[in-house]
Amino acid sequence: MFIKKPSLPVFWSQRPVFNLLEEGRTIILVNAQHMKAVPGRKTDVKDAEWLADLLRHGLLKASFIPPAPIRELRDLTRYRKTLVQERAQEVNRIQKVLEMANVKLSSVATDVLGKSGRDMLQAIIEGTTDAQVLANLARGLLRKKLPQLQEALDGRVQTHHRILLQHLLAHVAFLEQALEQLQQEIEQRLLPFQEGMRLLMSIPGIAELSAAGILAEIGTDMSRFPSAKHLASWAGVCPGNKQSGGKRLSGKMGKGNVTLRALLAEVVWVISHTKDNYLSAQYHRLARRIGKNKAAMAVAHSVLVIIYHVLRTGEPYSDLGADYFQKQDAKRLAQRSLRQLEALGYEVTLTPKVA
Repeated sequence: MFIKKPSLPVFWSQRPVFNLLEEGRTIILVNAQHMKAVPGRKTDVKDAEWLADLLRHGLLKASFIPPAPIRELRDLTRYRKTLVQERAQEVNRIQKVLEMANVKLSSVATDVLGKSGRDMLQAIIEGTTDAQVLANLARGLLRKKLPQLQEALDGRVQTHHRILLQHLLAHVAFLEQALEQLQQEIEQRLLPFQEGMRLLMSIPGIAELSAAGILAEIGTDMSRFPSAKHLASWAGVCPGNKQSGGKRLSGKMGKGNVTLRALLAEVVWVISHTKDNYLSAQYHRLARRIGKNKAAMAVAHSVLVIIYHVLRTGEPYSDLGADYFQKQDAKRLAQRSLRQLEALGYEVTLTPKVA
């Protein structure tokens, strides 16, 4: 059975796709862009005939539909990310209100919504205007910057600024409470997938939140993907393939799974700030040659391939080491170092070290 738009009763059911799956029905969910009818002859009836003909000849390629527990986990993790983004937007709005009131708290305090920052904001909402009194609310290491704090808190806070700050802080508190409750629910649903979480967290750069998000997108059963290349193509972290007349016209990546690709980009960003591992060495090696953005996508592809094999084999990740590329290119590195020394005016003779 093929799911299409409501105007095609032959292929459409009013019941949700996942309900039909749970009832044991045979459903093929395909990418409409891949199976579109011949251009210039597009009508609903002809489109239905074209799809029916493809189905009879077995030319419809089914898309990946994860099982129900993974779908539920995916909905929760995606909503959690939405809440995190909303909280970040509210924090930015708080910062904007403070800037309008000429309060430069962020130039002194690293976290405006830390314990010291929240106390100062609450005092501002209650009507305190004395910069010295506000600065004395600082805690910990921030007390070493009392003169800078007094100067930064000497602003022009108006009544409407206090109203905005009060509502924004209340919304931030609500979002933080919602995030805490949602995280508890996610942890409960992750209990059956502890082995998969352990395997993913053995990869550098992948922590608990990242592992949960990746599992929610691809699940733990890698038999749904024939190879790691198919998974990379489905996620959209591999180059496009467009050639004509022996020329490669475009290598633009497809859309893929934007949520999974964003998670992989975050993982690569963490990897780029680490040392003593193969993935970090690969990133810095590529970034010098093709730039940081392309290097990040290349390493994201490598991370996804590692994830595929780790989940498929059930064995944790074994790192190749930060010196892997140096061992592979020992001769080339020696020649490059020799040229650099000769350019500095030295005469160098290389003698192999006796084992």
